[in-house]
Amino acid sequence: MADRNSRPARTGPERIRKLAQAALNADVTVEQVDAILEGLGETLEDLNRSTANLDVTLERFNDTINKINELAPRLNAVVDRMEGIVARVERIVGIGETALAPLAATESAVRSAIDRVRRTARL
Repeated sequence: MADRNSRPARTGPERIRKLAQAALNADVTVEQVDAILEGLGETLEDLNRSTANLDVTLERFNDTINKINELAPRLNAVVDRMEGIVARVERIVGIGETALAPLAATESAVRSAIDRVRRTARL
């Protein structure tokens, strides 16, 4: 340990100055801490309002998800009905194409015959 007796003894006014400076430093530090705490208080109030708004938003989101969950079975039923309708339409179109195939062949034969007659008659 350092020998304390080797330092010169402080005088009363020096000690008072040192103590006054320490008190001023402590006062400045307390003011800085007060300012930080005040800012922190405002930040916490803002955070509290934001959290409340977030809670409301999450409740609305949860309600929306629940409504979607309720609609899902009905939407599945609609999709199933639409798939049935599309299958029937495809069958009807297939039948129509099959029924029109002989007409298309007849039309093609008639056009070919008319074209031969024109070429032969040079019309």
